[in-house]
Amino acid sequence: MESRLALRILGDIMGWPDERAEAEFRWLRLMARLKYDAYEDFRAGARFLESLATWLQQFEKGDRATAYQFVRRRLIYVGESELQRLVELFYPRTLEKRLLRQVATIRSIEPYMVWTQPQAKADFSKLLRQTLIMALSDGARIDQLRRATTGILSNEQFVGMTQVDDIKWDDLLQKLRHDLKDDNAKFAQVLLVDDFMGTGTTVLRQEHDAWTGRLGKFRGSLDRVDGGASKLFEPGWKVVVHHYIAVPDAIAAVEARAAKAATDRGAAGWFPEVAFTYELALPRETRICEDTKFVELTEKHYNGSIETDSTRKGGFHRINLGYGGCALPLVLDHNTPNNSVPLLWAECDARDAGGKQEPEMRPLFRRRQRHVS
Repeated sequence: MESRLALRILGDIMGWPDERAEAEFRWLRLMARLKYDAYEDFRAGARFLESLATWLQQFEKGDRATAYQFVRRRLIYVGESELQRLVELFYPRTLEKRLLRQVATIRSIEPYMVWTQPQAKADFSKLLRQTLIMALSDGARIDQLRRATTGILSNEQFVGMTQVDDIKWDDLLQKLRHDLKDDNAKFAQVLLVDDFMGTGTTVLRQEHDAWTGRLGKFRGSLDRVDGGASKLFEPGWKVVVHHYIAVPDAIAAVEARAAKAATDRGAAGWFPEVAFTYELALPRETRICEDTKFVELTEKHYNGSIETDSTRKGGFHRINLGYGGCALPLVLDHNTPNNSVPLLWAECDARDAGGKQEPEMRPLFRRRQRHVS
């Protein structure tokens, strides 16, 4: 559909007078060109303007203004260039600063003095090589992270997943020992990287007295290595779970769960130290809970068929405000988090639910589901 036709249809859908339509069209053209058309899951021939027209039509006429204002005023779209910038900041703002603090503690000096002392600089270089970076999901953008640290980190320090076999672990360890010229060298820390954390339950949660989630599974994979974690990591080794974008409440919640997991599992069954970091924290004001009209629309235009066993792990049966009740207006250029309100991403047919007719839901930014059960 040509953009001019899509805009004319949008004007008819919204019932805008000519002057209002002209102003809105300027904004829509600009945002479509600069941001929204780049969304990866738009289908061929149906970019943002076409999707917006289809999305608005599903609502009753009296609700369309509320839906449109949500897109106009509250939607947060993180594009490719913005995510790339967060990837590029990982080393100077997270990893380097962390290593400087560690070396400074070892040498009993201030972090800024590390570069002035030859032995401290040598400690930094060694610790940098003893650092392993692993992707928690494809959202980690591990290839971009590798390119952003060319000349600083070696390719052998990056692993595209956390579930690796003994052969891969042995290869990583042998390359570390070769580079350090030390037949007994081991890793000192591992950074587990992902794009977004909304509640932290995907990272770590307790199910039936067992600790699972990506962090729990990573710990389990180390237990299956021939020789265990002690074969790979030196005493007192550290785990850092880093997200490019996070909701502050999620950090506090997952830190509390990690502390409980450490108590439940004990030192031998967990990690010596776990830290959670992020590059960009979404302010609490991002949530749309105070937007009464839009919240009412999420309740009114809702279909329970989007609920699954996976969505219930967030602690909410009804997810009209998104997984875990996060109520986010967030879209990432490669996918829409299920922590965002389903009106943005849900796709399902109308159905009869116990005598109550639930509406069809059409997505504005179609979500690529990672969990389907």
